[in-house]
Amino acid sequence: MLVDVPRTTPRYNGALPGVVEGERPTLDQIRRELGDCRRCKLCTGRKNIVFGSGNPRAELVFVGEGPGENEDIQGVPFVGPAGDLLTKMIAAMGFSRNDVYICNVVKCRPPGNRNPEPDEIAACEPFLRAQLLALQPRAIVALGKFAAQTLLRDTTPITKMRGTWREYEGVQLMPTFHPAYLLRNNAEKRKAWEDLQQVMKLFGKQPGSSA
Repeated sequence: MLVDVPRTTPRYNGALPGVVEGERPTLDQIRRELGDCRRCKLCTGRKNIVFGSGNPRAELVFVGEGPGENEDIQGVPFVGPAGDLLTKMIAAMGFSRNDVYICNVVKCRPPGNRNPEPDEIAACEPFLRAQLLALQPRAIVALGKFAAQTLLRDTTPITKMRGTWREYEGVQLMPTFHPAYLLRNNAEKRKAWEDLQQVMKLFGKQPGSSA
């Protein structure tokens, strides 16, 4: 049973983590404020907080759902089988993982890789929003339903939302399938590649040149 992020749920409007006197925060400031986070129950089962990784000046950001087992062990997002696929997708777009930034909606692994629950998303979302404020990318790729619904406050299924440019806080956002879903549904990889080609066009890269 997937938990939708209701369209009517208000965005977090308090002071974002790491923001001092309205200034743009840095990723380091946000990570320090996150600390040894105990803001939701996910903290009880984690091995490591998975904050994010990549270029702190990235123009392209990938946002996933939450850490899995491999990510929890290593403290780095997207390092398991789904991470291997994401790395290949990024390379096919003409980027490397060092060029982009990768993070998740929730920073701790949900037990058994279950879906993150609304209170867990609510506890972590200010940190995701602060990360995006710090990065100020040209484009965001939302990987899967939870990333897209959390950022857009839209309950449209990812199968219908994907492939169409949306906007988050003035930033272009492309919803597409999560790599873990693509590993289970190989036939959908073509659609995901079509989505990523639109992102390539935004950055002036030739679609198909690195596929």
